[in-house]
Amino acid sequence: MRKNFGAKAILYPMPVFIIATYNEDGTPNAMNAAWGGIAEETEIRICVDSGHKTAANLLARKAFTVSMATADYAAACDYVGIVSGNKVPDKFERAGFHAVKSELVDAPIIRELPMTLECRVISYDEDSCQLIGEIVNVSAEESYLNDKGEVDTMKLRPLLYDPMSHAYRVPGEIAARAFHVGMSLK
Repeated sequence: MRKNFGAKAILYPMPVFIIATYNEDGTPNAMNAAWGGIAEETEIRICVDSGHKTAANLLARKAFTVSMATADYAAACDYVGIVSGNKVPDKFERAGFHAVKSELVDAPIIRELPMTLECRVISYDEDSCQLIGEIVNVSAEESYLNDKGEVDTMKLRPLLYDPMSHAYRVPGEIAARAFHVGMSLK
């Protein structure tokens, strides 16, 4: 028997993105966003409410970065999601994040978060809050790569958002290992 939930935004897994931009004065800003994903091979689509400081920043600079939130920085990633950049202009610093300027787009890379998409704004619709960005580059800290030079999910430990329970989750080790070695999940 199945239970129907109706039309709801429920999909698993939902990555927790940390979107970083520069404020007008050049200081870094970041926000937590869990409503988004890859739209095309080199495009990302994210819901960013037009009232967020991030929306104004990315429209002004035409660039942003998207880092995967990680279990190691769950508290800082949550903080930038619950505190408004409109009210706390130094929330990036208060979260304990440090910025490195992207060489490819006019946006900061968060040093503490090991995987980042560097993006240019393709479009932003204030009515639907839909941001579409061109992925210019994906970078990752080498210590988070496997022996094939690929990002190792188990090292990265990305945060996922569970829309049913409104909680963060971290991918399980057993399923990830099974996928990589092709073994049965029984």
